[in-house]
Amino acid sequence: MVNPTLHRERLVVPWWAWPAGVLLGVVLGVELALGAPGLRGAAIAGGAALALVALVWLSRIRVQVDPGHLRVDDANLPREFIAGAYPVDAEERRALLGVEADPLAFVIIRPWVRGTVRVDLNDPADPTPYWLISSRRPDRLAAALNSDR
Repeated sequence: MVNPTLHRERLVVPWWAWPAGVLLGVVLGVELALGAPGLRGAAIAGGAALALVALVWLSRIRVQVDPGHLRVDDANLPREFIAGAYPVDAEERRALLGVEADPLAFVIIRPWVRGTVRVDLNDPADPTPYWLISSRRPDRLAAALNSDR
């Protein structure tokens, strides 16, 4: 039997980053082509292609909660080790990424995603105190992680 997914999202870059990124790639391609006019078309196409590859790579992060695990990108956390999860506001996020940051914390933050969830851990074998995760729907992610408690 397949486990039902309680929460799933992908942290893609915003819509405006795609045309801006391609434009930046084209401009860099034009700059490179100034020194080699015979490669102008290849440099422009290559710059645009590299920009698209970079945007796809930046959009690869997936957050998924199923009954047994929390998966963020390649990281996998069994839910039995989650003590609790809650959305954090902008001020707390700034503090957790700045002066109050724990160097052992697991952090997956995307600056274009405003929502953030803190997941506190209770695994005695793991020194990681908490995970800090970007989420477009932090209330839903925290609710999915706190379900069955």
